[in-house]
Amino acid sequence: MSKKIKSRNLDKYITYSFLILIFVISQLLVMTGVASNKFEGLLVPISVYVLLAVSLNLVVGFSGELSLGHAGFMCVGAYAGSLFSLLMQNVITVWWLRFPMAIIIGGLVAAVAGFLIGIPVLRLRGDYLAIVTLAFGEIIKNLFNNMYLAIDKNGVFFSMNASAYTKHAFDAATKQDLIKGAQGITGTPNDSNFVICFIVIMICVIALLNLIDSKTGRSIKAARDNRIAAEAMGIDVTKAKMTAFVIASFIAGMAGVLYSHNLRTLVASKFDYNLSILVLVFVVLGGMKNMRNVIIATIILYALPEALRALNDYRMLLYAIVLIVMMLLNNNDKFAAFKKKLSIKALIARFNTKGGVK
Repeated sequence: MSKKIKSRNLDKYITYSFLILIFVISQLLVMTGVASNKFEGLLVPISVYVLLAVSLNLVVGFSGELSLGHAGFMCVGAYAGSLFSLLMQNVITVWWLRFPMAIIIGGLVAAVAGFLIGIPVLRLRGDYLAIVTLAFGEIIKNLFNNMYLAIDKNGVFFSMNASAYTKHAFDAATKQDLIKGAQGITGTPNDSNFVICFIVIMICVIALLNLIDSKTGRSIKAARDNRIAAEAMGIDVTKAKMTAFVIASFIAGMAGVLYSHNLRTLVASKFDYNLSILVLVFVVLGGMKNMRNVIIATIILYALPEALRALNDYRMLLYAIVLIVMMLLNNNDKFAAFKKKLSIKALIARFNTKGGVK
């Protein structure tokens, strides 16, 4: 086994160990009562954003495409998963069976949306791709924001018109509202918990890291680095980018399901342009092409505003200063070299060298 392969495998194991350590410490803090209710309440949202960040990193960092509509795929998955749980909660009464099915269905529906959007979008490049994905995210948000869906004994009612919904003659005894326009979906089972989120994160991170080192992953990176050279070597660039786009959409959809099942009310207005930009900030400041650093950046940058909440008016000012400092440090070669020397992988290599281990 070459040194390069050993180094990549070591990097994977460090990432897995880091995630497990974070999970164990969080669980110990919660079980011993050291952690506050506020800390416990942040675990699921942080997990959701970690999933969004690692999936967007596959598109932006490894595929080299700037996508500004990631919140749209999350929205699709959230609504699909919530609808499934609402319709099946009296049929599949065991939550630990129903909820994983909802996660998979939400991911698959988002993946289909990603595939359909990717057919025309991935033929574009640069700013054009960013603009189209941004438009897609806004279209999805507004579609769900104006959608009305209900069922009764007479069948399914669907409309994009509020007045048609209010004037429709429903059977009051059997009516079940599913989507109520801007009011969204209410009554989604509160099935999300940190343990399931951790399991989903571990599965996704393991799958993504192995995908990146596979033949498909090398094709994705080759298409990013030099499209012409990749095509000359026989790589189907469109297929490679589509693969990354669909997988990222699938993971974003699963994140949406975890998010929707942590709330009693799901509204489409939450999945706006600002959410996509926020996740992109996590990816860029964490360091594109590095999953572990993106995860660390997401945890810190999501939790920081909550930790600074006691400062009231100065909270967002300090948060902005932290973002600027992180961006300056990430673009500093000396700091990058210093950080590399302090990395776990470098420390292990140094220990092996001193100990005479080859």
